[in-house]
Amino acid sequence: MDQSKIRNFCIIAHIDHGKSTLADRLLEMTGTVEKRNMKAQLLDKMDLEREKGITIKLAPVRMAYKGYELNLIDTPGHVDFSYEVSRSLEACEGAILIVDASQGIQAQTLANVYLAIAADLKIIPVLNKIDLPAADVERVSAEVISLLGCQKEDILLISAKAGIGIEAVLEAVVEQIPPPTGTPTDATRALIFDSYYDDYRGVILYVRVFDGAIDKNAEIQMFATGAKGLALEVGMLKPDMSALSSLQAGEIGYIVTNLKSTREAKVGDTVTISSRAATVALPGYKEVKPFVYAGFFPSSNEFYQELKDAIEKLSLSDSALQFTPENSPVLGFGIRIGFLGLLHMDIVRERLEREYNLDLVVTNPSTDYEVSLLNGDEIDIKSAADLPDPAKIREIREPWIKGEVVVPKDYVGGVIQLIVSKRGIQKNLSFVDAQLALVTFEAPLANLLTDFYDQLKSITSGYGSFNYELDNYRAEDLVKLDFYVSGERVDALSIMVHRSESMRLGREIVGKLKEVIPRQNFQVALQAAIGGKFIAREDISAYRKDVTTGLYGGDVSRKKKVLAKQAKGKKRMKMFGKVEIPAEAFTVMLKRD
Repeated sequence: MDQSKIRNFCIIAHIDHGKSTLADRLLEMTGTVEKRNMKAQLLDKMDLEREKGITIKLAPVRMAYKGYELNLIDTPGHVDFSYEVSRSLEACEGAILIVDASQGIQAQTLANVYLAIAADLKIIPVLNKIDLPAADVERVSAEVISLLGCQKEDILLISAKAGIGIEAVLEAVVEQIPPPTGTPTDATRALIFDSYYDDYRGVILYVRVFDGAIDKNAEIQMFATGAKGLALEVGMLKPDMSALSSLQAGEIGYIVTNLKSTREAKVGDTVTISSRAATVALPGYKEVKPFVYAGFFPSSNEFYQELKDAIEKLSLSDSALQFTPENSPVLGFGIRIGFLGLLHMDIVRERLEREYNLDLVVTNPSTDYEVSLLNGDEIDIKSAADLPDPAKIREIREPWIKGEVVVPKDYVGGVIQLIVSKRGIQKNLSFVDAQLALVTFEAPLANLLTDFYDQLKSITSGYGSFNYELDNYRAEDLVKLDFYVSGERVDALSIMVHRSESMRLGREIVGKLKEVIPRQNFQVALQAAIGGKFIAREDISAYRKDVTTGLYGGDVSRKKKVLAKQAKGKKRMKMFGKVEIPAEAFTVMLKRD
């Protein structure tokens, strides 16, 4: 198709501001999907996406409107997938920015706007949910104007659910978004903005062709991974696959390849064809690095192979997933997996449990640490149990993040207190408008992993929103906190903490373990220790059987004799007795209050 008739755009917004619903209305209005096939959140294919009401995998779709070809990408809104969002933005010339008219601008809105501005996109502001009783169009319009510097008449007012104002959005896309500017005669270059693994067809790439063309059956080549393959089929999504003979410059579509894993064709990589190979890759590719790690163990060791197979299958379609086998004396064989963030971890866990019927024990999530040894070696550890002997360590560096919290100004004090309690440093405080404040801060990632988001929501009555990016690794006074149950160290419970927080955390976790570990017939000591020094202790008292019930009167020495016999038995039991540690004990950190 003539490039001047093509418009490539995406929809960006905070979670739950109505991206997928607007996409549904656009598909309906352009006749891309027939009314009888229509269902809510059509582009969200996974059951999980529908239940949680979030987009996890982005989805492209092609629509026809008044002789124009409109290519829409529905992007995920969550911070864990911000790299995918940035690649989708690179594939477009424009973006529809949706802001909920009742909630206003939130942290992810800001983050996505900055990404769109960095990608030099034309931004069309849209206020959604204007028909809700809680909608405050004037206030939210003022927020958008101060953020984008646009005019009030530039902002489109719609209700995606009720179908109000949808035509104006389509008109704005055609009129305001510039057409692509690729060169059809140059060497072929296409950007992979998503890839997934299909059980029957192999790896399928979603691409935007910048220069040249990709024909069916052409030999393709990846820049970053060097992998070669065949384009078995090329085509567009409407939203189901529809095959074409070739994808031309400026178009967005899919390529069915004969590759075996998405690790060979990663998001952000450049595709070229061997017959007209490009020499320069498209900019912006980076290796996605997981920075949250957790151990996944089957409930019984006989299911270890099933868990391993399931994770290998999942990793075929999720190139960000990294895993290594792990062995714990208590939990047996398992796998340590790296994730992009806590939501990513949650989704992988639910998919393993649902799609593969696994019963899992997940250990406390941790981050990775860089360790410098006295002999000059540098090592990267993913779990506290891997930490070498403290006598050999020069310094330990932990990852810090740059965070942004958008919150109504009445809650600023509480948010700053929360940041400080997590060892964070508040950097800046600015105001988006008269009501909304933007707090920027730096903090250690490990302290935000467990319940920072929950605490932020409760402090701000649900109004606060949070966005972050990885900053750098900083040397801190970090120690390994070990936990002993009945004198035996349980490696799966060990965590890395800052020395200043070790006493408090040791006491807290030992107190929680006391509630979770069942009582035995002998006394069980729970202890927290740093190296050889114990810093906290709780005892689970033994069940007591009254062995003196059969005695009736007589000399007190008879009673003492029976009790002494019982004490001897308990002592022997303590020597040979094993304490069963339940699965809940390993997730005791996830909910700290």
